[in-house]
Order: sequence, then C-alpha cells, then structure tokens
Amino acid sequence: MFSKVLIANRGEIACRIMRTARTLGYRTVAVYSDADVDAPHALLADEAVRIGAAPALDSYLNVAAVLEAARRTGANAVHPGYGFLSENAAFAQACLDAGLVFIGPPPAAIAAMGDKADAKRRMLAAGVPTTPAYLGEDQSDERMRAEAEKLGYPLLVKAVAGGGGRGLRPALNAAEMPEALAGARREAQAAFGNASLMLERLVAEGRHIEIQIFADAHGNAVHLGERDCTTQRRRQKVIEEAPSPIVTPALREAMGRDAVAAALAVGYRGAGTVEFIVAPDLRHYFLEMNTRLQVEHTVTEMITGLDLVEWQLRVAAGEALPRRQEEIVFSGHAIQARLYAEDPYSGFAPQTGPVLHFQPDAALRPGLRVDSGIVQGGTVTPFYDPMLAKVIAHGRDRDDAIRRLTTALEDAPMLGLNTNGRFLRDMLKHERFHTATMHTTLLDEWAAGNEPILQRPQPEAADWQLAALCFAGNAGWREISAAAFDLTLSCGDESRSLRLEYAGDRVKVGADEATALQGGRTENALLAVADGETAIDARLHSLDGGRLRYTLDGVTAHAIMHRDGDTLHLARDAAVFVFSEVSPLPTSAHRSDPRLARAAVAGTVAKLEVGAGDTVIAGQTLAIIEAMKMEMRVVANAAGTVVAVRARVGDQVEADAVLVELKIEET
Repeated sequence: MFSKVLIANRGEIACRIMRTARTLGYRTVAVYSDADVDAPHALLADEAVRIGAAPALDSYLNVAAVLEAARRTGANAVHPGYGFLSENAAFAQACLDAGLVFIGPPPAAIAAMGDKADAKRRMLAAGVPTTPAYLGEDQSDERMRAEAEKLGYPLLVKAVAGGGGRGLRPALNAAEMPEALAGARREAQAAFGNASLMLERLVAEGRHIEIQIFADAHGNAVHLGERDCTTQRRRQKVIEEAPSPIVTPALREAMGRDAVAAALAVGYRGAGTVEFIVAPDLRHYFLEMNTRLQVEHTVTEMITGLDLVEWQLRVAAGEALPRRQEEIVFSGHAIQARLYAEDPYSGFAPQTGPVLHFQPDAALRPGLRVDSGIVQGGTVTPFYDPMLAKVIAHGRDRDDAIRRLTTALEDAPMLGLNTNGRFLRDMLKHERFHTATMHTTLLDEWAAGNEPILQRPQPEAADWQLAALCFAGNAGWREISAAAFDLTLSCGDESRSLRLEYAGDRVKVGADEATALQGGRTENALLAVADGETAIDARLHSLDGGRLRYTLDGVTAHAIMHRDGDTLHLARDAAVFVFSEVSPLPTSAHRSDPRLARAAVAGTVAKLEVGAGDTVIAGQTLAIIEAMKMEMRVVANAAGTVVAVRARVGDQVEADAVLVELKIEET
C-alpha cells in the first residue's frame, strides 16, 4: 500500500521510526524547521524537506507544509510520531484526503478520544470505571467554581483537547481555582487551539498506570500489559517501567479488559494507550486515551521483545495483528529514564545551549538502550519539548534493571547545559522508588519542601583536585621554572585555592594526554595536589573521547571531561560541575540589579501581568515565559513602581533579557 514514509516529527522519535522503517524496506522522508537544519533526524532520512521557521506553529504544526513535503518527495504514507500533530483528527483526515496512508487510528477515533470530556462519556457508556467529573459545555468561571464545590476538592482542571500534561492544573482547594482555571485555559489555547476545560476528581496518592493496546482493521484487539508512569513532576513523566511493581495479575486482567473495551468502543486501529489512575486501594479509574505511540513504548518493547513501530506499519498496510492475546508473553523488567534539558535543582527550569559532550554509546551493554534526538555538537533551543534522550534498561527483575540503568546514567552524562541526569540517578537509588511507594504528586511535594534529592550536588574534594590537575596543563608542553604553583578555581558560588607540585623536569598535561619525559623515558605526570592541609599524589593517564583516566591518592578511576574555553566541565557519578580559573584581576559582579526583571530562560512571553506606572511588591509576578512546554514566572525582587515594560506578549526573548524595569521603593 505504501513504500515511502514521511515522519511528521523530529528528535528521538523521528529517528526511532526511521530505523524500523528502513529495516522493513521503506524509504523515509524527514521534515525540519530552521532550528533543525543539521538535526540527527534530518540527516538520517533518505530525503529531508524544510517546512518553516523554528517555532512549532510555523513548521511542525503546519499541516499544509507537511502535506506539501509529502507531495514533493512522493511519500505515500505519514507517521506522526507523538506530540505535534499526532492526535489531530483534522490532520489525519487531511492525509487521507491527499491520498496518503495515515499510520495511526482513524480520524473518527482520534476525535472521539481527543475530546477528553467526550471520551469520559463514552467510557461511562462502555462500563469502564471513571472518576467523578464535570464535563459540561458551560465554561464560565462561576459554573466551574460551583461544579468544583459539588465534586469536592482536590480536583484537576483539565483541557478537553489536552495530552502530554499540557493544559492541566491541580486545584487542592477553592483558593487555587482561579489561577488553575486561568493557567489551564492559557496553556490549552496555546498548545491545542482549544481553551475548553473539564474538572475531574483528583485521586490522592494515586499511581499512574497505563495499558498499551493494539487493534487492526480485521476486528482484532489486544493489550500488551501495563506501564507504571507514577514518577512525575508537574504531571510530566520522568521514569516509567514495565511491569508495574504494584499491579497484581487480577488487576492487570481487569485493566487490560477495560482498555480493550475502550478501544473497541471507538472503532480503534493501530497503537494506543489507555491511561488509568490507581488508588491506594488498587481500584482503577479511566483518565484518558492517547491515540498514538507513547514516549514510554520502549519498556513494553523490552519486556515483550516486540517492535511496536513495526506493528504500526504492518497494521497501516492492512495486515492483521502479528500475535493473538495468548501469544503475548512478558519477560523480566524494564525501566526508562527521560533525560531532560532542565535544572531539577531550580524548579525544573528548562535549559538551552550547546551540547559539548554526549556519547551515549559509552553506556551501551546487553540489556541497555538509548534513544536520542540530539548529538554532541548540537544545540538545544527553547522551541520544543525539553526531552533530549531516553535511557532504557532491561533486567531479569526490577533490581537488576535499576542497577543497570543507574550505571548507564553515570557512564553517559551530557555536558554543556544543565540536565536532570544526576537527579534521575539519585531517584533510582531513592528508597521511595525502590519500595514502589511513589505517587503522582510526590516529586512536586518534594520540590515544595526540602527533600535532599532536590538539593544541588556540590563538588567533593576529589572533584576540586581533579579539576586542578586538568587546569595545570592549560599551556600544553610547559617548561617547569618552579617546583610548585597555586591555582584558584571557582565552581558555582564556591572558590578554592589548591597548590600543585610537579615531579619531573618537563611535563605535558595537554588536551589529549599527560606525560613526563625523564631520561628519554615516557612516564605519567606525577603531581602532589594540596587542598587545604591535605596533599595527595595525582596523575592524569589518558583522555580518549572525553573519557579521562586518572589516579588520585592511589586510586585509578575515570571521569568525563571537556574543556570549553576558560571553563572545565567535569562529570563523575552523573554529577556535572563547571570549573573556571579565578582571575587575579577584579571582575564585575553578575547582573543582579533588582531594578531589572530578567527572563531566567529563553522562551516566548506568554503573559504580562503589569504595565508602566503599576506598583508592585516583592515576589509579585511580572510576566510569564513559556519555554519547552513549561511556564516560568518572572517576579519582582523588591517592591517598587514599574518604569517600563520592555517586551510584548508573543515576543521571543533570550535568557537574561530585561522584561520589566522598576524603580525600587526606598526603605
């Protein structure tokens, strides 16, 4: 039915689809924006077509541009991946109208499940358990507040056209309802072009369990077991696993039966996921159905040995499902960690910038898999989702998978910008994760408190010593005119002075190796590093592709190192620290003038809360920046009066851009 597949997406999922399509003999077409000219997915495809400017609305959400790319390349099928247009019924219909095979469910099924309120009504009719909700058409704040009182708090305010955690706000009490309504509407309109909302009872301390289903055009439908996606922050998944550590065989059978019933109720075809919330008493309630492949489909593939993209392609080509329900078997345990461009120690704020070092192949061993859409030398922009890669481990049991995934995160850090890599590693080691006692809002509760796992790691003595060792070779071959010298280094807000003494009369501590030449014989450079009162022997042995082999105090180990101008990026045990040599000359302080309210991240100005002449108090929200599917508040650092607003709603701004200028109130 088709021979060339256009992937209407980007990043790791576009690359992942291309790999399977090629295995099956299909040619592939990539589409890319101006921000993705040299992105891996654009380079991997057989053909690639530019479809617009960097913002998603001008490119990956531009239906006409995507269809034109298919026409120009002769592609006769379209795979939407996930996100962007994947759950857009109008896009699916437009593909069919253009004579293209849409590799996904029928438009009617997408529409039926795409409206979360209507989907809930259908599930009630099909006998699938659901939580109490308000699904009415009256969207006024007054009606919403009245219905909230009837349902009882806590509640979720939810976009009816939502998905992926967008347009979703919790309201724990009546006081939180106004902001929850406003925030959910604003985000829903921006993400889906539909600001309609629904209310749903929030199940306290619930677990997010979803069922992978598949259906074909021949009346067959199966489920492929469950995935546990409970470890979330701000309703965005962080770690997923299969099977769930809390699901019993009886619960799996019941949820699988309900999920298949949900699919059959809307005439489904292809891959889909039915999401449930499971209460502490193990009762399950329908949340929504995602009419697409999920980010976490990988863990299902690992425990079933099946390629779900291959199933999608075969079903789209008119074939029957490759296996019946009784032929689907599960083996072992799989866990996936999402590597995000975000700072978990600063409210999970999105991050942008160059990727100086990322070599995920260093983590690959039997039972491990890395799906990524970014490469070393690439740049993370503020235009798209912050997920950069997925690291997946399969083991004989859950403990085996946790151990393998933990080691993989330590072996393949990303350097150049802040990521959640160390946080993921620490999360896997946390008692609450090991004992399967997480719930969907626990990370948010930790973020609001003082949980150690969300405190920024600080460099240990060994990190300072190793950094000094690396900086000592800044000049490459160095004629030693002194037996010892001092280095003052800084990392974050801390500075330290370290003293180094060389052994040998001519030392090379360069970018590629560290050797001392003595009597015509090549030996490793030996230094004594004094950190305070303690001195230890230290050697640099080799640097291969960023992997540094060194000895400190008699122990030889490895770290990841990258020099970038005057800074040194150093990673050990998945923690990344950035060191610089402190100049003896005076430097200007970092721009922290309270008169200037700046954007913490690059992004789009979603809302301005003040105008010239307004009086503000310390902590008051001045503007809201949207970046990478998150909203970041810009607040006043002191009380004062607004002198000028230097941005407009819709502006693209860089990190540190001045948004609002204040005249500070004198005290």
